[in-house]
Amino acid sequence: MTAAPTTNVPPNRGSAAARTRIQNIVLTTVTYLIAIAFLFPLVWMMMAAFKTEAQAFAAPPVFAFTPILDNFQRALPSYFPALLNSLTAAVGSTILAFLLGLPAAFALAVYPTKRAQNTLTWMLSTKMMPAVGVIVPLFLLYKNLGLLDTRTGLILMYTTMNLPLVVWMMHSYMTEIPYAIYEAAKIDGATVSQEFFRIALPLSMPGVSATALLCLIFAWNEVFFALNLTTSDAAPLSVYIGSFKTSMGLFWAQLSAAATLTVLPVLIFGWVAQRQLVRGLSLGAVK
Repeated sequence: MTAAPTTNVPPNRGSAAARTRIQNIVLTTVTYLIAIAFLFPLVWMMMAAFKTEAQAFAAPPVFAFTPILDNFQRALPSYFPALLNSLTAAVGSTILAFLLGLPAAFALAVYPTKRAQNTLTWMLSTKMMPAVGVIVPLFLLYKNLGLLDTRTGLILMYTTMNLPLVVWMMHSYMTEIPYAIYEAAKIDGATVSQEFFRIALPLSMPGVSATALLCLIFAWNEVFFALNLTTSDAAPLSVYIGSFKTSMGLFWAQLSAAATLTVLPVLIFGWVAQRQLVRGLSLGAVK
């Protein structure tokens, strides 16, 4: 008689695999629940955009209804001028912030001085100041310079708002570039400008994409300064949404339609650029 073949499989391997499967199922379920919790307000807003005002205010909420487009028809006439203002301010401020921030980030990363870290800390500290604490001097300054309710004023405001973000993020990306590359370029006779345009900038393009997307989103969503520094001519979409709250009441369905039109461009652009955003944000996370 021959003995039955034996295996070297540990007896607890099956239970360990079962525990791993259970953990994966639990983590997946929790992830989906968190995603639903974050997306529910957005879905609810889009649903309200297709309801009547009575249905939007109904309690308990109305889930079964016939969709209508009347709210979008009322919201569209004032939408496109505000959209143009938002696009101009967001894109213009992002370009200007990069024109000012990229050279600063390069200098602080590649040619740092003794006070480089203090400079970075000071720039970051400007983001911690409450906006309400500076709105009065800003309003008076804009009034004296004739920048109230102008696209130029919004571009300058959003540039100062996003400039520390550009400097800090691009500084971290450029710091990750091996300094040996710059030394090799110097041996070949490269100037500082050539190091910036031919080495630092091309190798930091994933970071540029991620930072640019964040700047666009922050400028697109900014409300406080837009409400206080614009009225009608340069009012962006954030101010346009607030116009649906009038002395006659809050037109919730129309406001939802306007908000849906406002968030769609950012959602579409973020969905298209999500790979560049993830790659840029994770670049340099592990040395």
